[in-house]
Amino acid sequence: MIKVLIIDDEAKARNVLFHYIHNYIPEVIEIKQAASVEEAQKILLNYRPGIVFLDIEMPGQSGFDFLQTIDDPAFDIIFTTSYNQYAIQAIRFSALDYLMKPIDPGELILSIRRHLNKQDMIRQRRLLFHNLLSNLGKDSANEFRLSIACSDGIFFFGVSEILRLEANRNYTAIHLVGRKPFIASKTLKHFEDMLADFRFLRTHKSHLVNADHIIRITNNSEYVILTDGSRIEISRRKKEEVQRFMNIR
Repeated sequence: MIKVLIIDDEAKARNVLFHYIHNYIPEVIEIKQAASVEEAQKILLNYRPGIVFLDIEMPGQSGFDFLQTIDDPAFDIIFTTSYNQYAIQAIRFSALDYLMKPIDPGELILSIRRHLNKQDMIRQRRLLFHNLLSNLGKDSANEFRLSIACSDGIFFFGVSEILRLEANRNYTAIHLVGRKPFIASKTLKHFEDMLADFRFLRTHKSHLVNADHIIRITNNSEYVILTDGSRIEISRRKKEEVQRFMNIR
């Protein structure tokens, strides 16, 4: 059983979220609301939620301002936001959760289920939040660090450090420059979407490569050769797309 705090300056948005949680999430036993960061801070003096739904764009102090006041959070945060691509990219890179407004009940249920399934990650929360704040302080999304949580802990690295990603059923092997690969419990499609604004190329249904690490394409266009010497297969279906990309380079 969990408690929830909703922080949003819009009363309608708070009430809609309250309604969905109250009616669809039986594990939630108490819900409190705050219209500002200041009000939320007062509530948290005597209230211990398991999840805080945090609006990003608020007058006065934003949701990210609120996050900076928390040194060692004892709760998960699920961000709620209208379209803000830069903030969303920073959140996704930091392995944190968010919901787009207007809130979809199905997405809300999935988000809370993810919270219930990751109770063993409580000790990692502080690292993820700090990485988010660090990303938000960067001048460009190209400088963001990714946070990838797996069974061996949390890995932090920049986009430029990724050589390639390889599908392994519902998991993905991430190969980095000068480091051992590790397995992330996300699909290759998840990372393809996350890295869509960067120079990553799908050469095969099982392979996503960082174009900045491509040295050349073989004469028969069956492989790309990467800076670590690895040969990554180009599928017949992807051959024209890869050739076109390489010519543009």
